[in-house]
Amino acid sequence: MSPAPRTRAATALALGALPALLLGPSTGSAHAAHPPAAPRAEAAPLPARLADTGGARQLLIATAPDTRSTRGTLTWWERRADGAWRERGRAAARFGAGGLVEGTRREQGTNTTPTGLFGLPFAFGNEAAPEGTRLPYRPVTPRSWWCEDNASRAYNRWSEPRAADCRAEESERLADYPVQYAHALVTDFNYRHPVRGRGAGIFLHVDGKGATAGCVSVPSATMRALLRWVRPGARLAVGTEEGATRVTRY
Repeated sequence: MSPAPRTRAATALALGALPALLLGPSTGSAHAAHPPAAPRAEAAPLPARLADTGGARQLLIATAPDTRSTRGTLTWWERRADGAWRERGRAAARFGAGGLVEGTRREQGTNTTPTGLFGLPFAFGNEAAPEGTRLPYRPVTPRSWWCEDNASRAYNRWSEPRAADCRAEESERLADYPVQYAHALVTDFNYRHPVRGRGAGIFLHVDGKGATAGCVSVPSATMRALLRWVRPGARLAVGTEEGATRVTRY
């Protein structure tokens, strides 16, 4: 018997399948293999990632790449009525010549900047307060000292005149630093209940010629702008980008 009918049927089936072979997998299978990427969520603003803000509505955040750094960035933020944080400015910052160290482990005389979350109790300066300054502001006089003598009852305090038990060689006469202390903010590092030997006179002040002795410093124009902006209750957070002293720990 002739095999022709079966051959024609097989040929028709083969030709019918040819378009699918030429076109490749269907678009449906391609979508199944490679689903569209989900939109990336934006990272929360830095203040929202801090462990604690101290209830502040204004935050200054000084961040260094690591604990050996003497340079980094200061940003300042304000919390709006809806609870969202808004960045209000940023500037280059300088830290201690010895880098940064956990505030609770800092030792006086190491030129290290302590990390942590600090209050800003008052401001001072060799120059007049910028117009609009809201924090208490103390003008520096030739008799203004910051006592850093561990043996003094005035340890880590403004002393005017210098306390009798506060040795000059262990302290700072504020008028001797007309550039750095043209304007400054006092931090409450080791201030409320001072621990002897931990350190004294940690400020946010104007840049000098190099790294600091443990303070945070910024350009003079930034310091003036901050004094006009800061309100009572503001906080300063200091830390690194990563590691045990990362700023988001505080």
